[in-house]
Amino acid sequence: MNDITVVPVPARVEPASGVTFVLPADGVIRSDSASAGAFLAGALRPATGFALPVVADHPAPAIELRLVATGADEGYELDVDAGSVVVRARTAAGLFYGVQTLLQLLPSSVDATTVQDGPWTVPGGRIRDEPRFAYRGAMLDVSRHFFGPDVVLRFVDELSRYKINFLHLHLSDDQGWRIAIESWPELARSGGATQVGGGAGGCFSQAEYARIVAHAAERHVTIVPEIDLPGHTNAALHAYPQLNADGTAPPAYTGVDVGFSTLAVGREATYTFVQDVLREVAALTPGPYLHIGGDEAQSTSTEDYLAFMDRVQPMVTALGKTVVGWHQIGPARREPGRIAQYWGHKPEPDEDLLAAIAQGDRILLSPADRVYLDMKYTVDSPIGLDWAGHITTRTAYDWDPAALLPGDADVAGVEAPLWTETVATVDGIDLLTFPRLPAIAEVAWSPQAARDWAAFRVRLAAHGPRWTLRGVGFHPDPEVF
Repeated sequence: MNDITVVPVPARVEPASGVTFVLPADGVIRSDSASAGAFLAGALRPATGFALPVVADHPAPAIELRLVATGADEGYELDVDAGSVVVRARTAAGLFYGVQTLLQLLPSSVDATTVQDGPWTVPGGRIRDEPRFAYRGAMLDVSRHFFGPDVVLRFVDELSRYKINFLHLHLSDDQGWRIAIESWPELARSGGATQVGGGAGGCFSQAEYARIVAHAAERHVTIVPEIDLPGHTNAALHAYPQLNADGTAPPAYTGVDVGFSTLAVGREATYTFVQDVLREVAALTPGPYLHIGGDEAQSTSTEDYLAFMDRVQPMVTALGKTVVGWHQIGPARREPGRIAQYWGHKPEPDEDLLAAIAQGDRILLSPADRVYLDMKYTVDSPIGLDWAGHITTRTAYDWDPAALLPGDADVAGVEAPLWTETVATVDGIDLLTFPRLPAIAEVAWSPQAARDWAAFRVRLAAHGPRWTLRGVGFHPDPEVF
């Protein structure tokens, strides 16, 4: 295990020199978790061609997935000797992450969709691993450009390989409304009918959204839905002009500028609308969080903004959810457990962030100059933006979340947003996500002391062939490949 190419790097690795496990053609997977066993078998069968039955008990299985009484919530132990592979964890999530590590220990051809030549070897030794942060996230903006359920499911699959456990979906913005609300049907029909640059746009039906939630849950990824309020609301105002201060419907918006729209904060109809939307979204989302945006509300006065948040945040709490908002929510009166998502990129302290910290908010780190996946790699990148600078893979990797904020800040974790002003295709998603997302995943999962750029770039380069086998495009960063 001295030369393993696992990403994120495990907390502790103890190699067993000269020991190798070879997966036998008649091997069996014994699993205490039906879902983890089925996932592993499904991942191994296409390339190996082996049957790999999943059983609850077997005297001599090739691979064992065991639930045990001790250990961290998402931690696992993986033991490999010449005769077997054993993954132990206290939770099903831990078993799943152990399985993902096991898959990365196998030859890269295991990611092929057709039968390949073996042997299917795993280096001997022991791995003991657990995450640094409980929240390890990515965000996909489906509002600027709409991406349908199959694209999101594929994105979930790729995130989960790197132990990302939250997917934040940006479901509403000026350019499009992307989730059907039964009590306000024009949001889907009218508000969802366009996107940046024009085009048909689109909107998830509630059944499609539920399918995404269920698929993600099978991979231990929790969906965090965002309804951005009170700004970024042109699509809603276009669908329902009574939510606009002057009562008229603004034209559908296909540009990329921000800060010009706002709900009519002083109208009671606005709060009926917000309550209905949040209620329906919360009912479809079993996860603990509901993101209410709160950023770039330049067309809402400070007084109105605070009054709006004082009305809306308790709605979230009453629905049994925890409030998440961009860090501009910091000065608003805090609801218990609130998370403020920091996206700043300037060295001087941000007053809204400091207000959030002072109120005891947990801080989710999304520094734009480190983890915004929509930033270009270099000036020559074919898509992307550059207002927060250029972000190479090394830039995304070489930082410590604990050193970014004042010492009294409570860091919930790290999230990498992909905004889609310039992203209109799956190829664009892939190009901007890889190889930077695995770098950020290691920032969020691995102990700081275990991380080293020189070693990481070697491990990461070994994932290029895996992405190619899976049909995942990536930027050939010259510092890595």
